[in-house]
Amino acid sequence: MRTFIRSTLPISTAVFGGMMFLATGAWAQQPTRPGPQPGTPPPAGAQAAPGRPGAAPAGAQAPKPGAAAPAVTAPTERIPTELTEFSESGLTSEQVGQRAATTSFQAKAQQEALNSAQAKVDAAWAGFLPKITGTARYTRLSTITPQSFGSFTVVGTSQTAPGPVDPNTTSPVPFNFSFPIFLNQYALQGGITIPISDYFLSINQRYTAATHAETAARFDVATARAKSGADGRVAFYNWLRARNQVVVAVLALQDQRNHLTDATNQFTVGNASRADVLRAETNVAAAELTVEQAKNASDLNEKQVRIAIHAKEDERLVPGEGLDASPAPMQGNVKAFTEEALASRFEVKSADANAESARRQAKAQRAGNYPSLSAFGNVYYQNPNQRIVPATDQWRATWDLGAQLTWTPTDIPAAGANASSFEAQAAQIEANKQVTRDGIEVEVMQAYQQVKEADFSTESTKRQLASATEAYRVARELFNAGRGTSTTLTDSETELTRARLAELNARVDARIARVRLEHALGRDTKNVKIQ
Repeated sequence: MRTFIRSTLPISTAVFGGMMFLATGAWAQQPTRPGPQPGTPPPAGAQAAPGRPGAAPAGAQAPKPGAAAPAVTAPTERIPTELTEFSESGLTSEQVGQRAATTSFQAKAQQEALNSAQAKVDAAWAGFLPKITGTARYTRLSTITPQSFGSFTVVGTSQTAPGPVDPNTTSPVPFNFSFPIFLNQYALQGGITIPISDYFLSINQRYTAATHAETAARFDVATARAKSGADGRVAFYNWLRARNQVVVAVLALQDQRNHLTDATNQFTVGNASRADVLRAETNVAAAELTVEQAKNASDLNEKQVRIAIHAKEDERLVPGEGLDASPAPMQGNVKAFTEEALASRFEVKSADANAESARRQAKAQRAGNYPSLSAFGNVYYQNPNQRIVPATDQWRATWDLGAQLTWTPTDIPAAGANASSFEAQAAQIEANKQVTRDGIEVEVMQAYQQVKEADFSTESTKRQLASATEAYRVARELFNAGRGTSTTLTDSETELTRARLAELNARVDARIARVRLEHALGRDTKNVKIQ
């Protein structure tokens, strides 16, 4: 673990009043020594009014110029070490992006949508299987009177030798012709149906539509994870900005304390008015408030990073990278970047897959316009078997095979309407895809311009900071020599703080702009893993 403390050189951010961000530039690698806190009284011997460090007592007359007086020393403001920590094993923007993509609830919702699409593919594939049915049935019939076909008398003979029948060997035998009735019937039946025409007209179309929908869902998962990863990286850089914002605020407070000390000393020797001292006190109080606001902003941005990566409350977050190194330049132009984005962005690919899925569904619906051809077969194991005459009280097996052609003309209107509905959905998706393409072109242009502006701003703000630092040094020396005004020194302090913030803001924006450009080009989806 290393501790760095920033000097008064390069630091910048966007808006100083509400949320100051990171400080970067020439860091002095010094030991951290806690100094006096705000409100620390001046050293013994200094002239100060109660409650106003360095101010002369009320009603005191300013001594004549050149009069000797003890000098007041400004208290040293301590930079919070917990906000300047840097660890090689800490979090980097890439790690935050990966964790944000992995733990994103938006991505998890899209993952569940993908699981649903995969289940629909399995269901569509099952349509290719022949329909096999099995039936077990018991039937109890009501009692009826057996139907008789009449009584007959059959003459029989006991003669065994061939030849004319001997009348003495004959005897009449009565015979009643009727069928037996079995009130309890049992049946086992197995059947198979093969939808021959549906394989080509509807089943294959539905399966293809489901696979395209699954592909679109995969693209949506990758898109959600890439967006969450990019948002996580942006949150990381804003966190660094907010942490170092506190450093900027502390440096500004130190400048105001130095100004108050200088004004007090100059008032003591008669080179400044009491109004200068009071104005310096006001600026110190405002700077102290800004420090508190910056600390709150740092805590808020850390919370945003925790939410992005869904870190546990007991996990300590420490940055693992800084802002000193310049980011790599982006190679390319707007035209090449736009072509790359349109070819790589998964939003466009998802729209193409969804549109094709809708068109396949329309074809499947139009299958209702045509007759349906199917083959079937059945096996029966019954007691009594209906095909056995006369019926017997025993289990007998029979089977049948056949083909049937079915056509329902009344289904044609509904099939046409459903097909038209899916075709309209496909057209709607295509139109929305064009809107998405237009948005991508604008997004690429904006991201590219932001990178160029941030890179230019990085170089420009370095010069601004060097100039503001020197101007502040000269203004303070002139003021302490009695040749400058307090107003001029205040203006130089304000410009120095603005320059620090502008330089810092350029460094952070240069990195954020690259994150957004990579996302606009679809490069951050290449490493996204989809389960």
